[in-house]
Amino acid sequence: MLLLYAVTDRAWSARAPLPEQVEYALRGGVTCVQLREKDLPFDAFLAEAVEIRSLCGVYHVPFIVNDDAEVAARCGADGLHIGQGDMAAADARRLVGDKILGVSVRTVGQALLAERQGADYLGVGAMFPTSTKADADSVSRETLAEIARAVKIPVVAIGGITKYNMQELKGTGISGVALVSAIFGSDDIQGACAELRVLAEQII
Repeated sequence: MLLLYAVTDRAWSARAPLPEQVEYALRGGVTCVQLREKDLPFDAFLAEAVEIRSLCGVYHVPFIVNDDAEVAARCGADGLHIGQGDMAAADARRLVGDKILGVSVRTVGQALLAERQGADYLGVGAMFPTSTKADADSVSRETLAEIARAVKIPVVAIGGITKYNMQELKGTGISGVALVSAIFGSDDIQGACAELRVLAEQII
């Protein structure tokens, strides 16, 4: 499920509507989709979530909503992903019940706490400089490997990952890679995902 994890970004939606971009990614072989919308009004966010959840269902790919537990519940998402500044993992677990819960972490301590509080997987990063989250501090390859060793749940690397640097993550114990611009910033999203899927399979 976590091998090639697509995280949406509206920055490139001028090229095509976001649901259309997501479908290209699904055709290309992504194994999970996270809808991340930081500035969209609630109703528009919910309508978009319903449409993309339906697309993911056609391709039998899990659909995760970032941050907004209400949107996740109302659209029938498969799960919720939260960051360190959103809410405690324990509170999120109570909200989502038995659905998938992902938590972003940067340290072994954060990882162990999230695992204890019910996270199903962890997102670790930013692994490389990224324009998607300009304020994101980098996480070393060593820390990524330490986190993967410390927990029993899957770990996904995120942040600035491209086809050119993905190989650097081999041997860290991760279960997948999460990508934003490498997918949605591509002129050929479907082709990019097909290539990225092969590369991801080589490092996991």
